[in-house]
Amino acid sequence: MAREPSAPEAPVEPYRIKVVEAIALPSRAERERALERAGYNLFNLLSEEVYIDLLTDSGTSAMSDRQWAGMMVGDEAYAGSRNFVHFESTVREITGYPHIVPTHQGRAAEHLLLSQLAGPGDIVPNNMHFDTTRAHVMRVGAKPVDLAIPEAYDTTSRHPFKGNVNIAKLAALLDGPTGRHVPLVLVTVTNNTGGGQPVALGNLREVSKICHAHRVPLYLDMCRWAENAFFVRSRESGQGRRSVREIGREIFDLTDGATMSAKKDGLVNIGGFVATRDPGLAARLKEQLIVYEGFPTYGGLARRDLEAISIGFREATDERYLAHRIGQVRFLAELLDDQGVPFLHPPGGHGIYLDVPRFLPHLPAEQLPGQALVVELYREGGVRTVEVGAIMFEGSDPDSPPPLELVRMAIPRRVYTESHLRYVAEVVGRVWERRASIHGMRMVEAPEHLRHFTARFAPLADGPTAGPVRPTIPRAH
Repeated sequence: MAREPSAPEAPVEPYRIKVVEAIALPSRAERERALERAGYNLFNLLSEEVYIDLLTDSGTSAMSDRQWAGMMVGDEAYAGSRNFVHFESTVREITGYPHIVPTHQGRAAEHLLLSQLAGPGDIVPNNMHFDTTRAHVMRVGAKPVDLAIPEAYDTTSRHPFKGNVNIAKLAALLDGPTGRHVPLVLVTVTNNTGGGQPVALGNLREVSKICHAHRVPLYLDMCRWAENAFFVRSRESGQGRRSVREIGREIFDLTDGATMSAKKDGLVNIGGFVATRDPGLAARLKEQLIVYEGFPTYGGLARRDLEAISIGFREATDERYLAHRIGQVRFLAELLDDQGVPFLHPPGGHGIYLDVPRFLPHLPAEQLPGQALVVELYREGGVRTVEVGAIMFEGSDPDSPPPLELVRMAIPRRVYTESHLRYVAEVVGRVWERRASIHGMRMVEAPEHLRHFTARFAPLADGPTAGPVRPTIPRAH
């Protein structure tokens, strides 16, 4: 049958599928039992209980034939592995950062960097801190402050660079009396907390200019840097003729270093690094690395994983891959738009973020509508997603705007096809159609920090009675 003229066009995969993994949709009764066992927290589900897994795009990519081949030439020497030499030279070539310290993943890189640069009483600005970044800032006694532009908090705004830093607020902070308490400025590309939204190159130039005028180091969370560079090329005036590599290199040249979760734009299942231009800092990072992660030429990773990162880091700059990657997100957005489903616009680089207040306007904040929506998407069709809102960002600083209330559907790289995305859109559409019947949730157990990973919830069966946002039983320690 011919496709309707108005139907969204799915991007054609720039790869062939050589290996497949069987998946099966659990029955509705099985899904109900799984939810109850998991305490209505989808982090607690078993993988085989999930049909389409959009919980995260971190470490869930499909590796290429070249990456798997690279794994076979792992030199597992404790020190001086040739795979580290290849890894280091690749990262240096693409970023220009001279000092590269490998880690087992991005949060380990954040731990190393923030433990060295920030401390009690400090202020760490960012466009928007994500969960682990915020936790590491707070763990060392510092205060995370979000400085994204106002459009970042408007889910209906079509601003092309909603990840931008508010330049006026950053300048005021550094010029003011608390400016001396800012040990570094962070910028996350793309801005995960705000919907996978990119940062404009022009905005980053201004941020760099302000930071360096105040002699404050500027560091990136660069885990989705290639996606950000692709958006710069397609959306920012004067950038259309440049390659993703060229744009990326200018981004890196404007900064003093970065943390990286290679589980995103490194196209691997584990790994990361800290990069810096400061040789003294690099030496301290390596000392700390030995205590917490491993020797500086493996950083807590098998050396074969370093080889896979080296290859994946290059593959992530393939513009055919990036066009398909971002095209998949846009394709799902168009399918949802056709059904009137509310989500954060414009679609970002790694997933769709459903707009919870517009999706479930009848549920007050104290009934945890984001978690209620996450549960219903799984209940309806075995699709696993995650709340990005009040539960994830409890205790956000009062000087920062309150968090957006979103449900993220993160698309793993090179894993799902057009039919999978159509299925996801159908599931979301069915939940959207019966949205008025959805009841809220209450939290019954949670740890002290990063509670969204392991908290347990219970449904509010009668709907109208609000349950508390905080646990009603003693917290686990």
